[in-house]
Amino acid sequence: MESEKVLYIAEIPYETGEIHFRYSRRMSEDGTKWIKDGLFTEYYQNGNVASTGLYEDGLENGHWIDYHENGQIAAEGDYVNGEESGKWSYYDENGKLEEEEIFE
Repeated sequence: MESEKVLYIAEIPYETGEIHFRYSRRMSEDGTKWIKDGLFTEYYQNGNVASTGLYEDGLENGHWIDYHENGQIAAEGDYVNGEESGKWSYYDENGKLEEEEIFE
């Protein structure tokens, strides 16, 4: 019988109570640690999203977006097994493209 993958939602607050991180996690096979697996969101203290993306088995995978505190996109690109991959784009606080970087 294949083991069932059960995800739990973790919410880690700032000291002042606002949510700082919210993500899906699961218990490791041996039951000794939590592993991020699924949607991950980081928040600024004002409640705006700071970063969002996916984890697979504890590593960043797929498309990630980082935001400036004003809500404009700061950076976006893809991860493969925890490493930046392909084209990453970086923007200023007004949404103007500042730089692009290619990762192998």
